[in-house]
Amino acid sequence: MASQLEITDERKENAEAEIRDKRKRVDYNTLEYPIEVIVQKYLEGIEEDENELFIPDYQREMVWDEDRQSKFIESVMLDLPIPYIFVADISESEDLARLEVIDGTQRIRTLTSFIKNELKLKNLEKLTTLNGFTFQDLMPPRQRRFNRTTIRMIQLTEAADEEIRRDLFERINSGSLELNEMEKRRGSQPGKFLDLIEELSKEQQFRDLCSFTQTQINKRDPQEFVLRFFAFLNDYQNYPGKSNIHKFLDDYLKQENKSEILDVNAAKNEFYLMLNFVKKYFPNALHTYVKSKNEYEPTTRIKFESITVGVALALRQNQTLIPKSTELLYSEEFKKLTKSDASSSQNKVIRRIEYVRDQLLDNS
Repeated sequence: MASQLEITDERKENAEAEIRDKRKRVDYNTLEYPIEVIVQKYLEGIEEDENELFIPDYQREMVWDEDRQSKFIESVMLDLPIPYIFVADISESEDLARLEVIDGTQRIRTLTSFIKNELKLKNLEKLTTLNGFTFQDLMPPRQRRFNRTTIRMIQLTEAADEEIRRDLFERINSGSLELNEMEKRRGSQPGKFLDLIEELSKEQQFRDLCSFTQTQINKRDPQEFVLRFFAFLNDYQNYPGKSNIHKFLDDYLKQENKSEILDVNAAKNEFYLMLNFVKKYFPNALHTYVKSKNEYEPTTRIKFESITVGVALALRQNQTLIPKSTELLYSEEFKKLTKSDASSSQNKVIRRIEYVRDQLLDNS
């Protein structure tokens, strides 16, 4: 008797038939509208529920706080890429030909609030001089430029029934993932130091020593590890604690991007010197071999920072350092300092980094 899960020719044919049956062809157009037109289409007739661009009942109310709204307006001002707004042409009557917003209600409401002077910008990090501004506070030429900035729309045709529209809304919102911190830095903090991080993160020796998985690489973990290496190496004593780690890394990245004394070649050399040392004397220290899986587990951030920064600090004092023993990284003390549930308080971070540094210098 064939297994229930066996992929037979009959099941393949049934699957193909189901795809063809369930697949609904949805025609769409890609359009661009100036912001002032989008706001106009949303506002005109809103009280009578006859506005051309309307928000259906299955959409959320306004959930963006003022910080997030301000950041969106800042993105528009900076001419950064804005996600498409999805709308559907619904024909309740030929006279109205309304557009139902499937995805983009928060953006439309934010634009409307700003142009109506209901939103006062706050906590902007790039355009800091605009904090406290409303739309009317902008110079008239800037108001006009903002109004004619275009935003792209995907407009579904009348063939998209309500089931399709609701299904699309659910898929767009359930499929969107929040960018992680390193992905955000890539988009918001370009500069010479970030370029250096990108370059070093692609070093195969570095990736091999840390045993990054493809998922980690896709999430830009190698870039974050390189940033952590330099941030802790040069400023670990001012590390504020785990709750502020992202601000600590962001501040360091901003500082180095703007630095006029950053020596890119010196930074590269220090990174490579550390890598070569680890590869030569502690090739398996950054990851753990799991016999049952017959593979290496990727390194943890705690272990990575402790070993790489401790090694680099020791090499700063003695570039010809040769450890007499490699036992320090397998000692009970080091395991205790770097176990998965180890504290990341400022004191603990300093202790484990300096433990590696001091052990290497004392045993050379």
